[in-house]
Amino acid sequence: PLSASSRSSTIHKASHDRETHTNTDMTSNPTASTIVPTRMLVQEPGTNDGLECSVHNLPKPLLREFRHVFQDEYLKRPNADGGTQFNSTEALELIAIPTNQRAREDLVAIGDHIEQEKDRLLNVFIAFGRDICENIRAKGYWADFIDPCSGLPMITQSCNKVYSEVDGMECLLNFKSYNAGFCKILTHPVWGSAVYPATIFAHCPANVAAEILNAYPSC
Repeated sequence: PLSASSRSSTIHKASHDRETHTNTDMTSNPTASTIVPTRMLVQEPGTNDGLECSVHNLPKPLLREFRHVFQDEYLKRPNADGGTQFNSTEALELIAIPTNQRAREDLVAIGDHIEQEKDRLLNVFIAFGRDICENIRAKGYWADFIDPCSGLPMITQSCNKVYSEVDGMECLLNFKSYNAGFCKILTHPVWGSAVYPATIFAHCPANVAAEILNAYPSC
């Protein structure tokens, strides 16, 4: 399994929020970019590894960030044989699928138990992100997901620009953040600092992304 502690730290370190919140699954109100509202789902039925997910168009600020990271790579569509081809005239949209996991620990803290929890959350997202992208790419559309440890794309190896999960969650979900030293700290409206954010991107018809996401069972 992947190890979060053996990879570079990201700029989107999950944050600490001292306030007490009510425990509920539906924590994000739809925003102007929302296509599919937030839902808590799991990759495999019967597990407790839930991810809060939604589907969004890219607002202008996030579109600039996306193009900074991926440049024109999203214009390449996978073929069935594993090669790539450029887009046809089919109407496609740039889609973001932000995911947030509730951590069992305050991720701002330090210690071996914190690193173990980060490893667990990392592996849950990597499995889910890869599964989503494989499903989208199998239909002939581009998709990629961000490595939560490095902030770099996982599939598009030619890209070396870092994506900011904090900025993305602020833009897509209206989450709040604050500065603490050199870190920009993300706060989840219900879970506070116990949050692990990570994002999947796709260039496909919106209904394709929605159908694939809706196929996963609720937690």
